[in-house]
Amino acid sequence: MMLKRTALNIVIDPDAPIPIYMQIIIQIKGLIASKVLAPGDKLPSVRKLSRQLGVNPNTVARAYQELEREGIIRTTRGIGAFVGKPTLKISAQQRSELMNRILDYLFTEAYYLQYSKEELYSMFMQRLERWNPDKSF
Repeated sequence: MMLKRTALNIVIDPDAPIPIYMQIIIQIKGLIASKVLAPGDKLPSVRKLSRQLGVNPNTVARAYQELEREGIIRTTRGIGAFVGKPTLKISAQQRSELMNRILDYLFTEAYYLQYSKEELYSMFMQRLERWNPDKSF
């Protein structure tokens, strides 16, 4: 397994069950939530990040498009991609559907990792207790 790492400390695992573009999205969101990236910070260009990660530029472009659709980043043609100001650009229904998809993925993985309901609940509650939305994880 060969993991690729970037200056932003984005790590891609080609063997992971999560598509590469989603790995990029998850990690950029994590960098913003943990205050490593702040509103106005410039992200690497699609070409630069794709070279650093060793992935197709279309993969990075797809991640950036999704992040922009969610209002997490803003892109200006010819200038670049920047972290946006926190706003919620999705409806309550979309928000609920997204969280349910994430939970479905969690439950599927927990099943294959043979976690019991009790173990999963305990792990979730421990993480929730440590979670601080102002500092993230």
